[in-house]
Amino acid sequence: MIDRQTPDYLPARMLNEFTYCPRLFYYEWVEGVFVDNTETIEGSLRHQKLERKEDALPAADEADSEQRIHSRSVTLSSDEYGLIARLDLIEGEGRRVTPVDYKRGSPRKEADGALGLWDTDRVQLAAQALVLRANGYECDEAVVFYCTTRQRVRLAIDDALIAETLDALLRARQLAEAGRIPPPLEDSPKCPRCSLVGICLPDETRLCDSAVSASSRAGVQLTLFDAGRPPQVASSDEAVERDEVRRLVPARDDLRPLYLNTQGLYVGVSGQVLKVKQRDKLVQEVRLLDISQLNLMGNVQLTTQAIQRLCQEEIPIAYFSQGGWFYGLTQGLGVKNIFLRREQFRWAESPTFCLRLARALVAGKIRNQRTMLMRNHVEPPARSLALLKCYQEDAERAESLDQLLGIEGNAARTYFEQFAGMIKVAARGDSEDSRGGDELLGLETGAASGGRGGGGSDEFRFDFAGRNRRPPRDPVNALLSLAYSVLAKDLTIVCQAVGFDPYLGFFHQPRFGRASLGLDLMEPFRPLIADSAVLSAINTRMVVPEHFQSAGTAVALKPEGRKAFFRAYEQRMDTLATHPLFGYRVNYRRLLEIQARLLARVLTGELVTYPVFTTR
Repeated sequence: MIDRQTPDYLPARMLNEFTYCPRLFYYEWVEGVFVDNTETIEGSLRHQKLERKEDALPAADEADSEQRIHSRSVTLSSDEYGLIARLDLIEGEGRRVTPVDYKRGSPRKEADGALGLWDTDRVQLAAQALVLRANGYECDEAVVFYCTTRQRVRLAIDDALIAETLDALLRARQLAEAGRIPPPLEDSPKCPRCSLVGICLPDETRLCDSAVSASSRAGVQLTLFDAGRPPQVASSDEAVERDEVRRLVPARDDLRPLYLNTQGLYVGVSGQVLKVKQRDKLVQEVRLLDISQLNLMGNVQLTTQAIQRLCQEEIPIAYFSQGGWFYGLTQGLGVKNIFLRREQFRWAESPTFCLRLARALVAGKIRNQRTMLMRNHVEPPARSLALLKCYQEDAERAESLDQLLGIEGNAARTYFEQFAGMIKVAARGDSEDSRGGDELLGLETGAASGGRGGGGSDEFRFDFAGRNRRPPRDPVNALLSLAYSVLAKDLTIVCQAVGFDPYLGFFHQPRFGRASLGLDLMEPFRPLIADSAVLSAINTRMVVPEHFQSAGTAVALKPEGRKAFFRAYEQRMDTLATHPLFGYRVNYRRLLEIQARLLARVLTGELVTYPVFTTR
């Protein structure tokens, strides 16, 4: 068991969270995870106003019996109870005081119509009273001021409430020291309002767990990983009955990636706004509140102040070569949860676990490649589809990682032999400029720089005879390489956001400078996101032959070509897809995070199955 050293003092606010949901308390207190939503931001803004002025609180043994106390933003602690509390307001006379806490919501309506306090608020106020008593004050009453209705509700601090609070304090500490996350609430109305619902995934976690439990009760042995389908009962054609899954996470984020592609740009910051300049001319202004990540392609300069502000706002910065090679990331301190990374390193030392996960990922990738051919090929050859089906089954039974690599290579060769059949434009393409508007963030409107390289656009055709890379030697392969590089960047960012070490994988073994876990999770999404974005860019003429240039035997995109492709890629990432296990629709960018969090559940022992994402 991992020894988890929890801080000596538990904030009274954390008892509020524990009473609301033990799982929420675990995430915030033990793992140090916090996400804002509109309610938490509104509450934080209200408390900022209260905390602008701090008043001294006279010591209890020095307070005059007739001295009136009105002290704001006071922090007190208790060694006896191991509690610390920041009190919004303390009112009273002498040693007899009353804490007043400000809450953004409304009071509870009792059955008789009277106003009451929510259980979470009662426990938090009682904890504040305990801290005040431990510091020598007399406290028999507390008050909550509900800002929405502007009403004060009083609370008597009696023995029963004190006992309830001390019991909650004991159970919270036991949970933190045990180091095992409690199960999510079941069909609770609290979940939709929780700011951590996208991390907790309560219904999704319960669905995966209940499917395994139902099979266990039926005496059925389940495989550990299942490529995108609910676990099946081996002796029956009927799937384990699934519970209804509420879509508690939004289908897509309001934030967008920012791509800076023009060479020679200079990026600074002023307040909450990035200022993009070229030769001292302002090209674009972008609010930090609007972007999820910053992508720098080639020679783009970033000031130290901008880097510091982006790190402070937890906005990752991704660095690429001018040709699209992904170099690495800069971001803030990131997730403080070391426990997931310890489990990741432990499981990475298990050859059996690595093989079983790798089987599922490769089988899911092959299945998605087959689906792509069936969806998009002019006339998919039956032999190729049958081969991919056989390779998928072989991958599920592979006995070693080396054997699995061979199966994956054979499947990739079969898939790319038919890739040209999914390109729906004439091989030479169309010179029509159909790049459209600049509705995506970061496709800067300044003039793009970059030479033509060797020859004109008549050299380039959208012929595809097979996969080649390092360097790519034709336009389609240049697009595929860029797509895989950008997708690897997105999965690396997701891995770090969830709390993984992105450089330690299970299928892709460690190699210097390679984000192996990001590549692991990327496998099933290669055809669905990267390949699909390339086909869309070509077939809709977003990218045309004039967008390419040659350098020796290599073919690369010009800046305006990369700009057009990024638009196609982001359109694909924003496409809604139905999760095969949960049944709701979210965009692909959201799916990447959901899948990474489900893998984290497996590593920490909360789930025993990992549903690889596949589509029909």
